[in-house]
Amino acid sequence: MDSHVADGLTIDLGGLPALVGARLGPTAWAEMTQAQVNQFADLTGDHNFIHVDPERARESQFGGTIAHGFLTLSLVAPVTQLLTVTDAKASINYGMDKVRFPAPLPVGKRWRAVAEILEVAEVKGGVQARVAASVEVEGGERPVVAAEVLLRYLS
Repeated sequence: MDSHVADGLTIDLGGLPALVGARLGPTAWAEMTQAQVNQFADLTGDHNFIHVDPERARESQFGGTIAHGFLTLSLVAPVTQLLTVTDAKASINYGMDKVRFPAPLPVGKRWRAVAEILEVAEVKGGVQARVAASVEVEGGERPVVAAEVLLRYLS
């Protein structure tokens, strides 16, 4: 299949290999809010001032609060949901490889995610897709997260 961009793709397990090179997304733009960052801090116990203290964070090299790296990593989920495998009994996030946080995601900025299907292989019980996913910030030069996501579709 030629590399192309699609908002979302629907296919069966047998058709997945033909999607290598296909792009998913981008997702719609969404704003990162201080409330979301605070909720994540409360859930994880990570209350570093660069995330939760806007006044103190203004004095940092970031000029304000930023989302946690692991919060930005979770933002790849919406783009992985754009691939629907109709005959899979279940789909799971199997893992991630090569995770990087090249740039911060400032609170108040908009972000979106995009992905490309790199590889599809049979695994015990189904099929695994390796997907290069990234989250970008509007107007940013570098992505805020880049990761290879392993998705398993169970038969």
